[in-house]
Amino acid sequence: MDRVEKLNLKTAKKLIDSAEQEAKKTSVQMVISLLDDGGNLVATHRMDDAWLASIDIAHNKAWTSVALKMPTSDLEEATVPKAELWGLNTTNQGKIVVFGGGIPLEKGGKVIGAIGVSGGAVPQDVQVAEAAVKTFEKEK
Repeated sequence: MDRVEKLNLKTAKKLIDSAEQEAKKTSVQMVISLLDDGGNLVATHRMDDAWLASIDIAHNKAWTSVALKMPTSDLEEATVPKAELWGLNTTNQGKIVVFGGGIPLEKGGKVIGAIGVSGGAVPQDVQVAEAAVKTFEKEK
């Protein structure tokens, strides 16, 4: 069995840099959080003047992606009223985020961490998170 690496600070810094460069293209100040496979913080970066509320949101997007091993955007349709997962966001002390901006990071078929981005409109958050994921995939 292949040994799966942990997400480390060196890689997190590269992903943050990539995400920040993409955020600058949107002209939106964002918060970027990276967590390891256990949901532990590896790094958080708050761009100058980014919303304070985005710190928790970005962290929780990454946590949701690690905990459920899926992008947070996959939860949008399943969590609307009368859908199968309605109310999911009220579980886990309210840490579950059910809109885009959180994406798991996979290596060797295993989730080794996740990125969460907050500060813009949901499509902007997803765009910035995806830029970091592309950088991560080049690192494999």
